[in-house]
Formats: sequence, structure tokens, C-alpha cells
Amino acid sequence: MNILILGRGKTGSLVAEVARQRGHHVSVLGAAENAKAAALTTAKLAAIDMVIDFTAPHAVLEDIEACIHVGNSIVVGTTGWYSELPRIRQMVEKSGIGFLYAANFSIGVNLFFEVARSAAAALQHQYFGQIFERHHAQKKDAPSGTAVAVQRVIRDASGTELEITSFREGDVVGMHELVLDSPSDTIYLCHDAKSRRGFAEGAVCAAEWLTGKKGFFDFKDVWREM
Repeated sequence: MNILILGRGKTGSLVAEVARQRGHHVSVLGAAENAKAAALTTAKLAAIDMVIDFTAPHAVLEDIEACIHVGNSIVVGTTGWYSELPRIRQMVEKSGIGFLYAANFSIGVNLFFEVARSAAAALQHQYFGQIFERHHAQKKDAPSGTAVAVQRVIRDASGTELEITSFREGDVVGMHELVLDSPSDTIYLCHDAKSRRGFAEGAVCAAEWLTGKKGFFDFKDVWREM
């Protein structure tokens, strides 16, 4: 495919590297080159098969809307915009493009979500729960999209809204912990990313999966098919 990566940060750069290794032709636009999605024109996207966005919360909505307007499919790894999900879903479904997003493209994190869903049963048995997340100091959104996704999984499974505590320190790639504590014992569930490569590989596989498809997709619903 001809893939356009939006974002020259650490994850966006690694997505570009992985996509090239998988045989795709890749171009990249950074923030300065695409302010307010100005570079996402019909002419620019005419030869692009798929857009992958790893930008920032303040930029991603304009990127999504530009792709919808032009009619290009897009995979979104940027977080911090989920309050707009219903509106974006409606726009995508009207447009006929393919759209796939995720709080986290790591297979391990998506397995972590499933374990957390099962563990939520503890909250009906005198357990108290908390979510902790740690990321690098440059991360813009807090809590992280992944932590919010864990919170949503627990809420949907148990009806209980857990508190999220966020830490921003050093160059931590991403650590998420679910702690379930009772008078008798404590359960610790933790996912600790060693590098960003798992995120990048998942995003590129998502782009490959989305090719030729139309509609609104969440990575958690499709990763087993990849």
C-alpha cells in the first residue's frame, strides 16, 4: 500500500519503519507540515491507500475530518479525543470510508483487557479496585487512553467506576496496573510495555486489515482476525 503516516513522534516514526519493513511505500507528515490538516487535500491523498494517525489530541480530529471529507480510510492511534466518538462514528458511517481506532494497538494490552474483564467479578466480593498508569514525561493526555479503556472494561463488567492514578516520568513506554484489594488478599494485574514496537506492528497490521473495508471499527473487536 501507499501509506501516509501523520506524526513524526517516537511511535509515528516506528510505525513508518515497520510499514516499510512490511513492504509498503510510506510518506510522513509532521505537525509543522500539516497544521490544521491543511496538507490533507484531495490532490495529496489521491495516491494514498491508507492514512495512519499518531499525532496529538489537539490535531487528530481535524485529521480525521479531512480524511472523511476526501474519502480516505484512516487508522487512528492517537488518544485523548474519545468524547467525540459518537459524532465521528456518525460521520464515518455516512461517508463510506474505512475507520479503525484503538486506545492501544498492542496484542498484549488487548489480552490484558480480557483478563481485567474477568477479574472485575472480584468487585462483587468485597474487593476494592484502582487503576494506575505510568508513561513518559512528554505524553500529552492523562489519564492515558489505555487506562480509560481499562476503566470502561471494568465498569461494563461490574457497574463499578474505578479511580485512575496517572504518573508522567522519564521515558516510561507505558505501564498499566489493575489492583484489586480485599481484607484477605490483593490481586495485581500489570502490563508493562518494553518498547513501542508492539504498538507500531499492531497499527500497521490494522491498516492492512482495513484495506478494502468500509465502516467504523475498534481494534479490540478485530485483532484476532489479523
